[in-house]
This record gives sequence, C-alpha cells and structure tokens, in this order.
Amino acid sequence: MRTIQRRSTNGRPLRTGALLPVRELAVAWSLLVVIAALSWALTVGQARDMGVEPGTMGMALPLFLLLWLAMMAAMMLPSVAPVALTWAKGIARQSSGATRALRTTEFLGGYLLAWTAFGVLAYGGLALTGALVDRNPDAGRWIGAAAFALAGLYQLGPLKDICLRHCRSPMAQLMRYASYRPRLRDLRVGLHHGAYCVGCCWALMVLLVPLGVMNIAAMAGVASLIFLEKLWYRGPQLARLAGVAFLVLAVLALFQDWLLPGLRSPMTSM
Repeated sequence: MRTIQRRSTNGRPLRTGALLPVRELAVAWSLLVVIAALSWALTVGQARDMGVEPGTMGMALPLFLLLWLAMMAAMMLPSVAPVALTWAKGIARQSSGATRALRTTEFLGGYLLAWTAFGVLAYGGLALTGALVDRNPDAGRWIGAAAFALAGLYQLGPLKDICLRHCRSPMAQLMRYASYRPRLRDLRVGLHHGAYCVGCCWALMVLLVPLGVMNIAAMAGVASLIFLEKLWYRGPQLARLAGVAFLVLAVLALFQDWLLPGLRSPMTSM
C-alpha cells in the first residue's frame, strides 16, 4: 500500500499522484475531463440559444436545475477531481466491478446533491433579482454592486478560509469518513464534501447574477479561479486578492453598466 501523505497541517493541496498509480491516475483524469468537456459542450449550446438576460430567463425550476447540474459538472469537476480520485482509490481496495461503479456514483451523486440544493436557492435569487430589474432597471446597478461586495467580503472572511482549507487538504476528513457505517456511506461522503465545496465557492457563484448565469466567459473565469484556489500552492493568497478585486468592482459597478450584462434587460440594452 502506498503511503498517504497528509497535508492538513500546512494547507497544501492534496496530491493524488502519491496515491494512485500513474496508469490509473491517467485513466481517471481522462474520464473526468471527458465528463467536464461534455458538460461544457451542453452548457455552451444552451447559452447560445438563451443569451444573457436577468432572472431565470423563463425557465421553470426543474429545467433550471438540469442546466445548473450541467454547469456545476463543467465548472467544479476539474477542481474536485483530486478528492474524488482519492476516495475512488479507497473504494477500489474494498470492492470491484459493479459495486465499485455504484459506490463511485453514490459519491458523485452526494456531491452534486449539495450543489443542487444551492441551485434551488440560486433560482429563487435569480427570480427575485429579475423581478426587481423588470420593475426598475436602475436597480440593476445596486444589485450588481451588492453581489460584487458580498463576494469580496466573503473571500476575505474566516468561513471562506475554513472551507478552502478543507477543499485543498481533505485527507483528515477522508480518513474520518472510513468510520461511517457502510449504508449510504459514499453518498454521505460526497454530500459532506460537497457542502464544504458549496461553502467555499457559493459567493463566487453569486457573481453570475451581475455577469449573467449563461455568460460563458464569466463561467470560465469563475471556474478557473476556483481551480487555482483549490489546487495552486498560492491558492489562498489568490482568493484574498480576488476578494479585494471584487470590492473594487463593487464600486465600479455603480457607474459602469458594462460590468452588469446579467442585469440588463433587452429593453434596457435597446
């Protein structure tokens, strides 16, 4: 058995290379890349048809959640891959064949369930902001400024730091999960880690309110920031730097409408 190197004390990101043989690591990463690429393709295709508008863009909650899940798979899978692969390696030692596939599916299902719950809240927030902008287009700049300010303050706050440290070095938690009862253990592990991931990244998702939920450039930018925060050795410093930048953008949003494409209705643009 290969030695597991714990990184919880210094906050360095988890290194799956020390836990998986190179061949298995390459296959697993390739599979995740394919899933993320297909999710990006689906999301981009939908974005071309829908455009960038305020609110829920007329989508009912079930349709929105389906699209939200595709977005989360596209944006979050690359950054959660080290944790998923580490847990999958533990599953592989205890089971094989169909059981292994089922347990891995449970883990991913639990992770996506956490983001689905946040998606319900996101839908409510988008419906509210869309109604406010339709009623008063000038409210968009205040909503946008508040979204940037909220993201900036959270990036600089203690809860962000706690959740980011877990996401960057979850080995202690993964070892504790081994004591869970076998029934639905993998679902609970995925849900628990997904909750930390939501806690780490929810404020960054709020940025999609002013930037546009279907704004592909904004999604790619947020996904890149999340990836670097979790896996780059300078991730915590980058998170704080981004927080300062968001606070600056909060002030600029009061005067620069181009920062708020997701809060401009078609009538306002005309």
